Amino acid sequence: MSDIVKEGWRKYLIQLQINPLRTKAITAGCLIGCSDIIAQKISGIKRLQLKRLILLMLYGLVYSGPFGHFYHKLMDLIFKGKKGNSTVVKKVLLEQLTSSPWNNILFMTYFGLIVEGRSWGLVKNKVRNDYPSIQLTAWKFWPIVGWINYQYMPLQLRVLFQSVVGSCWAIFLNLRARSITVKKA
Repeated sequence: MSDIVKEGWRKYLIQLQINPLRTKAITAGCLIGCSDIIAQKISGIKRLQLKRLILLMLYGLVYSGPFGHFYHKLMDLIFKGKKGNSTVVKKVLLEQLTSSPWNNILFMTYFGLIVEGRSWGLVKNKVRNDYPSIQLTAWKFWPIVGWINYQYMPLQLRVLFQSVVGSCWAIFLNLRARSITVKKA
């Protein structure tokens, strides 16, 4: 590993200790921004939509990073820092029954209302039509991520790990949100 990468990682870990919430929020914002640039390129957008990029980065900065920070602290508090297999299963199940459905609905709603500027009626119909298949897909993907996260990641790195994987998930949601036409009620 190069000295620049080592030094960057060292400084990042220091910031996680000094300013954990701010560091996780900025990291989540940057990663969702990167995922949006990739999603825009994959979907064939010729010119980068800067407003969309900023709005998605804002979502990561204001919601995703802070939510992950407090959610993982709460999970660690509820389960008293235990990491045994049965505890990890319970954490993953709890996460999949609480955080996962909420985060997917919130992202779909935010994307429709704020990023795309659609009306509440259109967004509500889109969520009603598309949410079940998105959540089912999430339940095939995220439990594995949750297992790895709770079993192997230290508490301070869980949001980073989840944000990195979440960037890939955001590309999927982003492309899904743009590719499915909204059905009128």
